[in-house]
Amino acid sequence: MPSEMQGTAQRAPLFDMFAPATYEEWRAAAEKTLKGVPFEKRLITKTYEQILLQPIYNAADIAELPHTGSLPGFAPFVRDTRVLGPVLERWQVAQELPYPTADEANQAAQADVPRGLTTLNLPLDQATQHGLDPDAAAPAQVGTGGLSLATLADARRLLAQLDLNRLALLVNAGAQAMPVAALLVTAAEAQGVTPDRLHGCLGADPLGALAASGALPASLDRCYDLLAEWTRWAMAHAPRLRTIVVSTHVYHNSGAHAAQELACALATGVAYLRALQERGLSVNEIAPRIQFTCSVGSQFFLEVARLRAARMLWARVVAAFDGDETAQQMHLHARTSAWTKTRYDVYNNMLRATGEAMAAVMGGAQSIHISHFDEAWGLPDEFSRRIARNLHVILQEECNFFRLIDPPGGSWAVEKLTDEIAAKAWELFQAIERQGGMAAALQAGMPQAAIAATRAERFAAIAQRREVIVGVNMYPNLSEKLPEVRQIDHVQLHAARAVDLRHAREMRSEEAAKAALVELSHQRTMAATLAAVQAGATMGELSGALAAADSAAPQVELLPAHRAAEQFEALRATADAYTTRTGRRPAVFLANMGPISQHKARADFSTGFFAAGGFAVISNDGFATTEEAAAAALASGAEIVTICSTDETYPDIVPALTHAIKAQRPEVTVVLAGYPTDLIDMYRAAGVDEFIHLRANCYETLARLQRLKGVAE
Repeated sequence: MPSEMQGTAQRAPLFDMFAPATYEEWRAAAEKTLKGVPFEKRLITKTYEQILLQPIYNAADIAELPHTGSLPGFAPFVRDTRVLGPVLERWQVAQELPYPTADEANQAAQADVPRGLTTLNLPLDQATQHGLDPDAAAPAQVGTGGLSLATLADARRLLAQLDLNRLALLVNAGAQAMPVAALLVTAAEAQGVTPDRLHGCLGADPLGALAASGALPASLDRCYDLLAEWTRWAMAHAPRLRTIVVSTHVYHNSGAHAAQELACALATGVAYLRALQERGLSVNEIAPRIQFTCSVGSQFFLEVARLRAARMLWARVVAAFDGDETAQQMHLHARTSAWTKTRYDVYNNMLRATGEAMAAVMGGAQSIHISHFDEAWGLPDEFSRRIARNLHVILQEECNFFRLIDPPGGSWAVEKLTDEIAAKAWELFQAIERQGGMAAALQAGMPQAAIAATRAERFAAIAQRREVIVGVNMYPNLSEKLPEVRQIDHVQLHAARAVDLRHAREMRSEEAAKAALVELSHQRTMAATLAAVQAGATMGELSGALAAADSAAPQVELLPAHRAAEQFEALRATADAYTTRTGRRPAVFLANMGPISQHKARADFSTGFFAAGGFAVISNDGFATTEEAAAAALASGAEIVTICSTDETYPDIVPALTHAIKAQRPEVTVVLAGYPTDLIDMYRAAGVDEFIHLRANCYETLARLQRLKGVAE
């Protein structure tokens, strides 16, 4: 091309031959396409956060937003806390190793580190988080949730042959970090790794522990005293460790929406800033040592926006405490949601986790756990660990996500949603502050009640199938083969751990251990905790000494953990148990009337409706007469018959067919697919027992039918 032509081509506006369309013109075209259906009803979605999700955004939506002019590495850090984002510092592959024993966790870590694992992410079991030795805990507490850690021997087996100079830590110790930290620091030093080489997070989250369990092993003031002591010690001896955790998994898994989860995170972070300031630490010492951990759900764009909003709001909070720009930078770990994972059609969980992981990456998380697809059933095996771990590698090496800094930045939709999520979360955060802060709000039951209301709203949407869970309340596969389940035998584990504890106590000097624990109960310092560990003190003994001479521990209404699919999973499990008990699956016969074009839509709807409850559906190509349909229905032996046709044909079909069936078998439940409003009373009088339709509560209908037909014992 001649140079003068190249210049002309370069100067000419791209697509200048097309007149730009306005939003008003687009909306008029959209409304025409909808053919009379209201725009707001069809195209605008109200989220659980009460945000009106628009079908399209444009430049005017973000023109007045102040954060859109910011850059990565600069306040308010909405785009990233790092100037180069993940380009030079990729997100950490922080896969949880939820095994109950040190040997199992160590074996998994040794297998996974050469294959991409970069962070030793160790969830702890309930006994450890409550500061109990396993032989003093209930069997159900031992191994539930993760690792049983009680002795220095446990810690040494856990860390054996792991290079902690390179491998980051991520440990949420619950209400108190010092016992867990002392065990791990001592074990690491035995391997030649000094505390100053440890990096990552080994922290406590007293308010998160209180919300999750409803109680603490010590008073909140004592927990704060110990948290301040652990933080001071780490500042001097382990400066690369973050010591404070703000985890919102408990709120997310109880059904909270994104704004509630973020508000609870902010309120918890503020509570820790205040508590540790009262104990002599400055905001610039406290804030950089806080590790935020959150769950990322299935609403991709909202979740990306929420993570961006979290950094922006936390920077605002720390700035209000006069923290410098370094202190304003949020350290963020994300895990894909446990709430969204299912027990049925489990391989769909791989797809769910992929979308959630992409949202975490796009939102700028610095470390990520991607759920094992069989997480809802129990412990992962090597295959499920590998698939989850490899997803990190694919996102990094094949998708090259680490090469872009804040890729959603500038998106009209994401920027607008970032602002809206931030506004909603800030409003809820201020309401918690007006209650007196996070601890007072938990005592009053405020977040519990708000999240319970959201959870009820979510479950209602799932029950009515307005919120779809593929493979569960929609498109279930009744012939699927369930995965092999690796669940913990808590009684056996409890007995084995009791033997471990007895052996550990036999190997120590009882007099030295007792003296060290007495000293610890008086000093309550990290140095004294380390000395007690060296003397052979156990987790329960350390926690007990640290809680000596304490005031009453708080108790609140706990936030129960749930999963979105659990209601329908219970129906499926009930139907499966019935099948095992009787040798046959509960069945529904479809009385399809007329040609396929007449009955197919409602037959397909009915098949999916009943399959969600574990019912086998007996279908056919349709019947010409009610006599044929009744004969086939009775011959099938099904306890439920569903009539499928059109509203126009029902007046001639329903009374006659229902009478023919019930005259022979009055116990048969007759269901009508559809809800012809004007004729409901007539059809009920004719013997129709149930109506299924788009607005029906699928879960309640199926549960009622299971009880009626003896499927549920």
